[in-house]
Amino acid sequence: MTEKRCLTKHEAAAYCGCNTLAAFDSWLQKGIVPKAIAGTNRWDRKALDAALDRASGLVTDSAAELTPYQRWKAENARKTQAA
Repeated sequence: MTEKRCLTKHEAAAYCGCNTLAAFDSWLQKGIVPKAIAGTNRWDRKALDAALDRASGLVTDSAAELTPYQRWKAENARKTQAA
């Protein structure tokens, strides 16, 4: 079964691990998570993932600017060097 991509505010908060909407609103105000998709009251799951990756340090701003192929290539280069 495919997970839906557009989430309600309650679903987005739960997906991000926020126990309350107030906590999610705080993350919105701090810019940790993106705003809803323009003209809607839905959050994009992939945008939430990308924002949380950046906030946790998993992806740097320079890595976020890379194409998917460039990111894949960089990841594989790191894995090869570590081996």
